[in-house]
Amino acid sequence: MTICFYNTVDKYGCFSNFSRHGFELDGLYWMTSEHYFQAQKFPNTPHLEEIRLAKTPKQAAIMGRDRRLPLRPDWEQVKDDVMRSAVLRKFQTHADIREILLSTGDEELVENAPGDYYWGCGKDGTGKNMLGIILMEIREIIRCS
Repeated sequence: MTICFYNTVDKYGCFSNFSRHGFELDGLYWMTSEHYFQAQKFPNTPHLEEIRLAKTPKQAAIMGRDRRLPLRPDWEQVKDDVMRSAVLRKFQTHADIREILLSTGDEELVENAPGDYYWGCGKDGTGKNMLGIILMEIREIIRCS
């Protein structure tokens, strides 16, 4: 069986980076994993703090995707590890969603994001589903810890 997620109000909405499950990482508090992920595109700049303080995860995403801002040169090499760090800390911080993640057993987790062929499965299911893959990796880490 495959478990699909996307919308934060669905049964597995806590798997979304927009879910309101804040955490502390790198000495700062992050409202969502989306805030953390987007801000990491701009380390050691004022943009990091501006994104961290965005009122919503959608606003953080819009700010982080603004290509007028100076994207860190190694972003393509580090983005998966940045996502792993955020997702791991989110599930380490919140016991309730950790239990939901563990309750999925060995099921495949798929971000059903029609417009995203990297983090999600894309419109036709041919996307890389990297967020789903990272969630399954984190599930295994938590299970074994």
